[in-house]
Amino acid sequence: MAKRRRRSDSAPGEGWLATFADMLCLLLCFFAILFNPVTEEETLSAIAEYFANIGWGSSLTVGRMHETGNTVASMPSQTRGRVLADSLRRAVTLFNPQIRSNQVKITQDERGVIISFASDVFFNSASARINVEQSRQILLNLAILLNSSETAGRKFRIEGHTDGVGIDPAGPWVSNWQLSTERALSVLYYLIDLGVSENRAQVSGFGSTMPIAGEDTAEGQAFNRRVDVIIIDDAHL
Repeated sequence: MAKRRRRSDSAPGEGWLATFADMLCLLLCFFAILFNPVTEEETLSAIAEYFANIGWGSSLTVGRMHETGNTVASMPSQTRGRVLADSLRRAVTLFNPQIRSNQVKITQDERGVIISFASDVFFNSASARINVEQSRQILLNLAILLNSSETAGRKFRIEGHTDGVGIDPAGPWVSNWQLSTERALSVLYYLIDLGVSENRAQVSGFGSTMPIAGEDTAEGQAFNRRVDVIIIDDAHL
């Protein structure tokens, strides 16, 4: 006669309950953090790191990582991201009126924080002499930004750009390359007069080689006539 198995021998295990409870706890914490408006940036960085590398033995604690001996908040990429984010926020605050009037555009890419100024605000046609009366407040705000704690010690680059319209042979410029470079230099000299350190500066002129709009309309040409000031990411120095 076959031996009858005890009921407990065939009952399903209950180990899944621990995993299920763990998942519910994580979801609860996640939504609690979402509704907390004062969550520290280091905590958010740790959460992002955790969910990007979730696995056995992962920890959500902001502290020493067993594998690297570094803290999540002090990793170089995290630090650069926070510094550039601070620079971006300060720039948007300073230039808010000019952004609304389309005189200034602020973006960010792999190079860093890019502040684009409509060249026509700074210069008259075919001129590299700054129109101080028209652009004084913009230049003052730019100097304030570059001297602020958010950008302290960081390198910046001033890039001059023109449209694709050819240079007047009777004018003072050999090419759009020369005009764009001279305009970038004029902005740099003005910033130096306002107390910005020239040791942090780089200057480039790109002529019409880096358009951001089509050249078939006057509006597109106006977009391409610009001066870009880039607060440089350390990886692109």
